Amino acid sequence: MSRESVILVTLIAYKLLLIGIGFWASRRTQTSEDFFIGGKALGPWVAAVSSSASASSAWSLLGVSGAAYAMGLSSLLLFPAVVGGYVFNWLWLAPRIRDRGNKSGAVTLTELLAGKDSWTRLIVFICSFAIVFSFAFYIAAQFQAAGSTFSSSFGISVENAIVTGTAIILIYTLLGGFWAVSVTDTIQGMLMAVVAIVLPAAALYEVGGPAELVESMTQVFDQDQLSISSSFFGYSAVAFVIGLLGVGLGNPGQPHVVNRFMAIKDERSMRIGKYIGIAWPVIVYGGMLILGLCARVLMPSSEDSEKVLFEVTNRLFHPLVAGVIIAAVLSAIMSTADSQLLVSASSLSYDLNKTLSHKKSLLFSRFSVFVMCLISLLIALYAPQAIFSRVLFAWAAIGSAFAPLLIVMLMGYNVNGPYRFAAILSGFTLTVIFNWLENTPGDVLERVIPFVLAFAIAWVGRKQPDLTTQDSR
Repeated sequence: MSRESVILVTLIAYKLLLIGIGFWASRRTQTSEDFFIGGKALGPWVAAVSSSASASSAWSLLGVSGAAYAMGLSSLLLFPAVVGGYVFNWLWLAPRIRDRGNKSGAVTLTELLAGKDSWTRLIVFICSFAIVFSFAFYIAAQFQAAGSTFSSSFGISVENAIVTGTAIILIYTLLGGFWAVSVTDTIQGMLMAVVAIVLPAAALYEVGGPAELVESMTQVFDQDQLSISSSFFGYSAVAFVIGLLGVGLGNPGQPHVVNRFMAIKDERSMRIGKYIGIAWPVIVYGGMLILGLCARVLMPSSEDSEKVLFEVTNRLFHPLVAGVIIAAVLSAIMSTADSQLLVSASSLSYDLNKTLSHKKSLLFSRFSVFVMCLISLLIALYAPQAIFSRVLFAWAAIGSAFAPLLIVMLMGYNVNGPYRFAAILSGFTLTVIFNWLENTPGDVLERVIPFVLAFAIAWVGRKQPDLTTQDSR
């Protein structure tokens, strides 16, 4: 059996499993609350792995390994940045947002941030716009990566590959909503973790071990790539480091991640989930950084750094293993795309329109998923862009819009309506504006300044502590 045939059989079996999960989950989905938050009944493994997988994407496997390959030692800053965001989420944010969500009855992050006052409708609108705008491009990047993966594996056109991957994601998301997305994300997250252990270990063995890797890096990397601050010096070097570390600031504000925390069923699941949820990024991001460095030693020149994962796979493994690894890459793509489709649809159908009956609301929810999927598909087909930069932009825009206000609220404060609105608007719009301007070292303006300003606005607008939401542990 040819390599392509083995890969195809592996992928078909895997996709049939996902669609089967979609049919199973559809039987548990009767209301909008089931569709968007699973009836708040997630156990520790599903909550932890699915939230981790949905926070990741093609960027986690292809982008991070590609960054290590191209950037060298400075890419290692991504590890404390990203893992630090996960640690903060699980140890501080998750228990608090679950408590506040249960007390307020909120189903979405937008509903939680909007509150109930004269500013609610305006805040819902700006939240929904920020989510739909950012996620349309973020999801498009996932579809584009899926197309690239299919195309490089089977020699089909990128356009046909994008359409095929999009159709699969759409089917199981439409069928089961949150339950389908959470369960499939768990499977996909476990597969990503296995690949992030096996592939870097094999590459490190091929290089000759850690000592040989360090010695070889001095020969294949130039001076800038051997510096933690890349080509920058002085204040520019400081800005570069802060900018890369600032990648982690967006983690607390990602709606598709926060929704998992709101859906955890009990305290026991929360306690177990935090260990799983922190171990997962350590394995995946650590493994991909090691893989990228090893790939540079094994293959000093590559036309596309974001494809070195496939090149190493083809060099070291049997076609059957290659099929599993490609399935893992597609898992990373889908585990983010499906969750973001769901969050975008919740903004369109749940947050903006709460007047429909449960039956009609559920129907409109599924229609919203279809619309978002179509918009992102068109962007992927007709406005392609590098996965790494597009994902980080969308991540920063959403993170700066929501995370600062959410953190202040979970500290036990309420925030006055005008300040809630201003914090969200400034965090989002400044990120967009700075993204349009010329790049700064580490994109520090785009990733850090909007977050800091939005936090300052929320902090100034805080009211006296709301004792009903204070953590009592």
